[in-house]
Amino acid sequence: MNNLIADHEKTLWILKNRGEMTLKELAAELNISVEGARFQVTKLDGNGLIRSESRSKGRGRPKQVWSLTSKGHARFPDTHSEMTVKLIDKIRKNLGEEALDAVILSTGNDNIANYLQVINQDDSLEKKVEKLAKIREKEGYMSGYEVNEDGSFTLFENHCAICAAAKVCQGFCSAELRTFQQVLGKEILVERTDHILAGARRCAYHIQKK
Repeated sequence: MNNLIADHEKTLWILKNRGEMTLKELAAELNISVEGARFQVTKLDGNGLIRSESRSKGRGRPKQVWSLTSKGHARFPDTHSEMTVKLIDKIRKNLGEEALDAVILSTGNDNIANYLQVINQDDSLEKKVEKLAKIREKEGYMSGYEVNEDGSFTLFENHCAICAAAKVCQGFCSAELRTFQQVLGKEILVERTDHILAGARRCAYHIQKK
């Protein structure tokens, strides 16, 4: 993380990528004192960018954890959101739902072709997932992947770069799932396990061989 970024912006970035955290955990990530972290969260809370909740885990006192509010999430760019939403509305009103579906399908096909220029079908599954995560990271999705204990993979996206468009037309989400399936191969099973539009902190996909 860039050390020149202000601590309050670092706090937002950490919560966006890691999810909810305690004050002590935030302080460790920021490499500052707990009191310094408390100053940051108080400032961000006052601006409506983060919120705190009490969490009980087993025995002991409940812990106070901090997470982003919808206003906090909005600090991360949604690519050309206003223009995209207007275009969707125009296509839907003037050309109909079928025309909108055709545009989404065509855009998805373009993405598949572009991704396949990077992802080789001879690559191992992990290499495919790694390349896909890097592509999505460059596109603004704050993406990465994890290897699970059973050898399967989790592709995660901490940010939705087209969230505004997806809210008014969930065909975009279906197209993304189709794109991942196509570029990873027919023998691979791709399932969405977390969805930002359903209230999750991130979008996540479980990937394994059928």
